[in-house]
Amino acid sequence: MDVSKSAVPAEIAQLDSADPLATFRDEFYLPDNLIYLDGNSLGALPKAAVARLAAVVKKEWGEDLIRSWNKNDWIGLPRRVGGKIARLIGAQEHEVIATDSTSVNLFKLIAAAARLRPGRPYVVTEIGNFATDVYMIEGLSELLGRERLQLRACESSQLESAIRGDVALVLLTHVHYKTARLHDMARITALAHERGALALWDLSHSAGAMDVNLRAAEADFGVGCGYKYLNGGPGSPAFLFVAERHQRETSSPLWGWMGHAEPFAFEDHYRPADGLRRFLSGTPGILGLSALDAGLDVLLRADMSVITQKGRRLGDLFIQLVEDRCAGFGLELASPRDSRSRGCHVAFRHPEGYPIMQALIASGVIGDFRTDLLRFGFAPLYLRYADVWRAVIILEEILRSGSWKYPRFQERAFVT
Repeated sequence: MDVSKSAVPAEIAQLDSADPLATFRDEFYLPDNLIYLDGNSLGALPKAAVARLAAVVKKEWGEDLIRSWNKNDWIGLPRRVGGKIARLIGAQEHEVIATDSTSVNLFKLIAAAARLRPGRPYVVTEIGNFATDVYMIEGLSELLGRERLQLRACESSQLESAIRGDVALVLLTHVHYKTARLHDMARITALAHERGALALWDLSHSAGAMDVNLRAAEADFGVGCGYKYLNGGPGSPAFLFVAERHQRETSSPLWGWMGHAEPFAFEDHYRPADGLRRFLSGTPGILGLSALDAGLDVLLRADMSVITQKGRRLGDLFIQLVEDRCAGFGLELASPRDSRSRGCHVAFRHPEGYPIMQALIASGVIGDFRTDLLRFGFAPLYLRYADVWRAVIILEEILRSGSWKYPRFQERAFVT
């Protein structure tokens, strides 16, 4: 169904006309006749990243070659990119560094927290947290032994009682990857500190999409990926945050050469660098960091409070339209209705969610599916209110026609 040229209701067209972020859409490559509601999983391609990568490949790599580590300051990219991310998450520039993947950074910081709280073996998280967060706790428990570190997973409603005197760390995802439920970072961090524990926040579904203030919340540690709302590209480098007050006493368990005080002294034994550079390990990926750097430059020109406000409005509009136009087809809202308690995506539960999403994708509306939920992301920089309306019109047609029942939509792909 092609609704790209159909009339948009006047009240929705007015929202786009009054949108202070409207001009940012032109800074991204977005195919015609496609509605992209998956920026919470992979951000759109910034045009600036294409130009930046071309320059890095042709000039810096192609002509300057290895001299670029000094001449073009490749060696400083993890710090510079981290400093830009810091401005988006309420941190100081020297508290964030871009490196490795979210999973690897979780490994580093869980291990670091365990060292800071000896004799407290438990890491608390919620049941249903993003899988890699839980796997990293389990993997470290296997490596170190359960007497030194083990998982305590509980329902989110039981978090307060789970944080006891035997807890070293509370590890939570700020915005839940499935439901988009938003945790009260400041309240939970304060509770952890009151009971002698540290707090590590996974910002993968909030950094770049909404207001985050790690310092105001007095968070201890943070991680996040670069490929969602930061628009760094597939497999983009991640980042980690260590509060300034912890940096002198905190160390990484991965003693790579880039984390050495003098990497090019090639000493036989490890000496950690000062500050966050000690959390580097191997040689940084310059192409990935450069693409992320270019995407951040676009994002940093926008006002994060305006981004937050638009993200809430897009989600509210989507919920309203789905419930108005798609009632009676078995969709159940799985995200908080109150936008103040919700991140920048919305999930609906349906027993046939997977084929419905496949039918949507085939009709030019790209969202995704997570275990039992249709998930729709609303990246405020490039998504229009009209896109939300058109997406719901297409969803309504798919549900009314039953086209999702076609055999081709039932076949499960490896990536959902």
